[in-house]
Amino acid sequence: MPRADAPRARPDAPRTGPDAPRERADAARNRERVLRAAERLFAERDPASVTMEDVARAAGVGRATLYRRYPDPGSIAVALLDEHERALQERLLGGPPPLGPGAPPAQRLAAFYEAMVALLEQHLPLALGAETGSARFATGAYGFWRTHVRALLVDAGVPFEDAEVDALLAPLAPELYRYQRFERKQSTAQITAALQRLAERMLSGAGE
Repeated sequence: MPRADAPRARPDAPRTGPDAPRERADAARNRERVLRAAERLFAERDPASVTMEDVARAAGVGRATLYRRYPDPGSIAVALLDEHERALQERLLGGPPPLGPGAPPAQRLAAFYEAMVALLEQHLPLALGAETGSARFATGAYGFWRTHVRALLVDAGVPFEDAEVDALLAPLAPELYRYQRFERKQSTAQITAALQRLAERMLSGAGE
């Protein structure tokens, strides 16, 4: 699967290469303080209620310092979530099957669902801060997941409409996951099993 749709660089990621400017030590310290403070705030309260002023106060930095690197709280959440998503992307591209290449499409989709449920369970506050509502579709990670799921449908040899790719990703919306876990009181095992059954119904027996 090509990397053309891989996620965009983290908003706070320094440029790399021989001509890249070196990040000043004080700037690096401030960046780390901002990220850790924001992570605490996202975990302690509704991510939608966290403001830039909250983050600046918790990190002990000026608002101007904060705005030089991040335009809004969502961009900070994206930076935090990105490192976890990138680790999963690497496993999809080159890890062992069934998550990585080498397994039938239905098994790979089921493994992808299981891995995404684990990511949401561990990092739900960050996902809610970074991907709430339509903002989810603008992230580089969503483009990557979309490319991956579409490739599995193609590999399975099943006819599909492009809208079905988004339909298969819709159950992974952070708001829906929060609703299922904390309002419907479903366990991670129940959610994973439901998604794995969906993968089997969509792809099992095709292209094998």
